[in-house]
Amino acid sequence: MTENRRRGYGLLITIALFALILGGVGTTFALLAYFKTDTPITFLNSGSDGNAANFVEGSIADVANYVSPSVVSIVTSIKQRTIFGTYDSGAAGTGIIATADGYIITNKHVIEGANKINVVLADGTTYESVKLAATDPLNDVAYLKIENVSSLPAAKLGDSKTISVGQQVIAIGNALGEYQNSVTSGIISGTGRSLTATDSNGSNAETLSDMIQTDAAINQGNSGGPLVNAAGEVIGINSATGDSSSSENMGFAIPISSVKGMLSQLIEKGTAKRAYLGVYGVEITAEIAKNYNLPVSSGAYLYSSNYSAIISNGPAAKAGLKDKDIITAINGAKVGKAGSMSSLIGEYKPGDTVQLSVIRDGNEIAVNVTLGEYNK
Repeated sequence: MTENRRRGYGLLITIALFALILGGVGTTFALLAYFKTDTPITFLNSGSDGNAANFVEGSIADVANYVSPSVVSIVTSIKQRTIFGTYDSGAAGTGIIATADGYIITNKHVIEGANKINVVLADGTTYESVKLAATDPLNDVAYLKIENVSSLPAAKLGDSKTISVGQQVIAIGNALGEYQNSVTSGIISGTGRSLTATDSNGSNAETLSDMIQTDAAINQGNSGGPLVNAAGEVIGINSATGDSSSSENMGFAIPISSVKGMLSQLIEKGTAKRAYLGVYGVEITAEIAKNYNLPVSSGAYLYSSNYSAIISNGPAAKAGLKDKDIITAINGAKVGKAGSMSSLIGEYKPGDTVQLSVIRDGNEIAVNVTLGEYNK
């Protein structure tokens, strides 16, 4: 044992004894968990929010080893047509095993246009002709299904509503489509970012909002892989997309909470629809609040200059929401701080009833809305 390590253990024993005198066994255990260097600290405190954890010495490797069996490579075959004829080309991405019976989450652009999808597990096991179970019409998310399996190593899905800027994270993915289960580390650099997603050919694009920004390296092969907190929980789906992904020290991930509504439907009945509120909302920023003289600095402002922000006969209309209402929270989760209105609704299923905190004419009211299905 080195002199430094002996000193460290001596300090730990002294602090633990002092804690036992002041606070009892519980305090001593918490301190021992904090100083332990060979296990991520939240593995010892599973009841707490994993987003409050920090990596300690050696725990990045522990977390990577814990999560990596749940990370898969996705290899697609895409039929290309040219003036010389038709041929198959290949593309690669990453996915996350979400359930032991074979549901996998990935980016929609990873499998866009694919006529065949193969999935390769971390141990090399390959599943061919994997089924596309569902896609999210409002997000860059696809759900795959491996049939006739029951014991795949599923990842633990965390809570993206409680993430914070500066929080430590790692990204795991099939780097450049070649290097399986590559691990990069960094922090959450920002939340609520917007960018453009493209498919594997760069031919189709869609605008994404409420993205998690990280400085953990993410490239095209990482697309669909997990962004993971220090407790080993998946808090985002990596999305290397368009020009934004090539910017130095900038990667992006879709909040994991936004995929849970469709995933729970797939688990329950094998099909899924996106939950639908039926409003057009403007994300409130300091500038928006100032321009429209709003009483809050965050939330969703139900406003449109050209048409009603409340879609006729939609769930919100039936619940009595009105133009110029401000939605500040959904079932207690603050719109803006915990995620965008769309992401927060994505955690629920059609038919679920949610309580909205609404400011109308300067007064705060509660409105219960039964969510519908998004069918566009």
